[in-house]
Amino acid sequence: MSEVTAMEPSAEAHAAQIDRKGYTVIEHYISPEQLELGRAFITQQAATRDGEYFCIHGIEELSGTMFAGLALSPPFKDRMAQLYRLQSGREPATEEQVFPVIRCLQGRSGLRQSHFYHFDATAVTALLPLYIPTEGEHCGDLIIFPNTRHIRFNALRNVIEKAVLHNTVSQKLVAFAVRRGWLKPIRLKLVPGNLYLFSGYRSLHANDVCDPSMLRATALFHFGNPHHESALARSLLGANKRRAKLDHNGLRPVN
Repeated sequence: MSEVTAMEPSAEAHAAQIDRKGYTVIEHYISPEQLELGRAFITQQAATRDGEYFCIHGIEELSGTMFAGLALSPPFKDRMAQLYRLQSGREPATEEQVFPVIRCLQGRSGLRQSHFYHFDATAVTALLPLYIPTEGEHCGDLIIFPNTRHIRFNALRNVIEKAVLHNTVSQKLVAFAVRRGWLKPIRLKLVPGNLYLFSGYRSLHANDVCDPSMLRATALFHFGNPHHESALARSLLGANKRRAKLDHNGLRPVN
C-alpha cells in the first residue's frame, strides 16, 4: 500500500488545493497489482449480489482486505488527521478511526443511488476508484459543489442544514437544476488507482447516473467528525452506521 513519501505533496499543499478548487488528486496511489487485488475482492462480492447495488461499511466487515489495511495504516491516518486540523483548526477525537466504505453501483437499484446530493459527516473524504465505466454517456462521474459551507461545530446547526438538503424534494430539485445546466458543479472523471481527496463535510456531492449494465466500484475513507462527541449528532445523524449496526466509531458494539 502506498505510504506518504518525501516526494508526495505536503498536507498543507493538499489542503490548499481542496480550498482553492474543491479537491486534490494523488495519481497512481496504489500499484496495478494492488488495484487488481482490490478488484478481485469487488468481483467476488458482486457475484453474490445478483447484479444489484451493495455497500460494505467498516473495518470489521472489511477485515483482511487491502481496504482495511489502508484505513489502519498510520501514515494514511496521519495525512487524514493533518487535513482535518488544517480545515478545522482543531484536533480530531483521540479514539476516532478512519471509516472505510465499499460502494458498488450496478443494476437497476444502482440507478437510485445517483444524484443523491449530501454532505458527509466527516471533514475529510478520500475516494479510491476501483471499477469505473469508460464507455457510454453515463459513467457515474463524481459531482461536487465545492466548499459550499463551513465546518459547523454547532451540532444543531449541522442537523438543521442536513434536514433542509438531505430530503427527496431538495435532492430532486438540485438534480433537475444540474441536468438543465442551471447549476454548474465540478464533474470528475474518476481514474482507477488514483486517490481523490475533498472535504465531504463542506462540499455537497453525489455521483452521476451509472449505466445499470456496468459496474462502478469505489472505496471511500472518512475521517474527522466535528461532532464526534455530540450525543445530538449521534442520535440524529449517522444513518449508514446505524443501518450497518455499528457504533459512532464504525465498530460493532460489544454486547
